[in-house]
Amino acid sequence: MLASVDNGLIYALMVLGVYLTFRVLDFADLTVDGSFVTGAAVVATGILHGWPALAATAAAVATGAIAGVITGLLNTAGRVNPLLAGILTQIALYSLNLRIMGRANLSLLRQPTLLAGLRDAGWLGTWRSVAVFAALVLAAGAVLTWFLTTNLGLGLQATGNNVTMAKAQGVHTAGMVVLGLAVANGLVAASGALMAQYQGFADASMGIGTIVVGLASVILGQAILGARPVARAVLAVIGGAVLYRFVIQVALNLHIGLQPGDMKIISAVLVIAALLAPRLPVFERIAHSRRERDAALQVLSDDVVAAHAVVQDGVPGLAGDVPAALPAGKVRP
Repeated sequence: MLASVDNGLIYALMVLGVYLTFRVLDFADLTVDGSFVTGAAVVATGILHGWPALAATAAAVATGAIAGVITGLLNTAGRVNPLLAGILTQIALYSLNLRIMGRANLSLLRQPTLLAGLRDAGWLGTWRSVAVFAALVLAAGAVLTWFLTTNLGLGLQATGNNVTMAKAQGVHTAGMVVLGLAVANGLVAASGALMAQYQGFADASMGIGTIVVGLASVILGQAILGARPVARAVLAVIGGAVLYRFVIQVALNLHIGLQPGDMKIISAVLVIAALLAPRLPVFERIAHSRRERDAALQVLSDDVVAAHAVVQDGVPGLAGDVPAALPAGKVRP
């Protein structure tokens, strides 16, 4: 069961990429199934050719980002439909991945991978490895949260929310799409690279259904924790990735005749459940309460800003204006 948590945390990097395209950019990117394998293929080939594991992992992330750039350019410069652009890149990556590996499967057993120390110490599938992967994923989530609150990240969010309005505000929307896809597929490739090192091999078919896992994790996590603000959304998708893998493992451990080959059926059922869950009365009440709380906090924030403006400048015409010298934050009742 702890190994399933390990897998969920590794997949969480991929889910963060899917969240960036699916939720933030509103771009249905199917490149994910290909760029996940690309990360695994590049890191495995690099390590087997004597590259340091960290350099091979960095190369895998860069290659995944390039795949995202290609999809973005097909959409923005070539005006190809987003779905078709992702499919075209994904198909091309399948052949490219085979070229990179030279065959359909590469073994990394007894190779100096990034996880060799954990494996040799017998820590994989224990609370120690869970803590290591959790720290890594939370750090990546914190960086992504910070990025989305910068001017560049706000431009990316504006592009996903309303392209026309973003253009009117001077945002280079085409560049935002390419940047978002590059960052997202870099995260996906990082996930694939770590998964290859965790399981000890890279396989040309290991990325099949990755986009389904990503979407299920995003929808499942945000159905429980919500999608706003950004920090909560990022934690939600990380939690959704772990919960997704954990539920699948629990289902396989139940003695009801399920086998590893049934994972696709379980995945489909989980996606359907995640899509329908927000419509259940209990989740609707939770969402309604969350919206009311967020609205109240926003009103309170606006009142504080208005009161601070009164403190700083005073309001001419009112009897007994608030003195401008009153210290900021010391608003009178």
